[in-house]
Amino acid sequence: MRDDDPWDTIRSLAALFTELDAERGLSAEEQWTLQVLKLSEEVGEAAQAVIGVRAVNPRKGRSHDWEQVQEEVVDAVITGMVSLTRMRPDDAPEFFASVLARKAARFLPPTEPHHPNDGDPVVTSR
Repeated sequence: MRDDDPWDTIRSLAALFTELDAERGLSAEEQWTLQVLKLSEEVGEAAQAVIGVRAVNPRKGRSHDWEQVQEEVVDAVITGMVSLTRMRPDDAPEFFASVLARKAARFLPPTEPHHPNDGDPVVTSR
């Protein structure tokens, strides 16, 4: 399945999970709570994979590789996006973008707006 906009897939997943939870009689706040707990679980699995890469647990030794860590991080990101979309179905991508811009501005230098003629030769007519 190829999708140019990952938010379309996220919206579909969020709608499915919301429908399934509603069928179970869960209120919106219960659904959101459980979804955030699921996010915590996914972050924990990423941490567990790092422990496995670093062989920190002597009983298990080296049980993971960095690609498995990366997959767990993606699981956490997907779950976070689904969580946000379940809580803000009407504007999750826009809300995400606005929060990202605000948080990134703390670390990244401001960028100059691009003007259409930047770098283009100046054309004058006579």
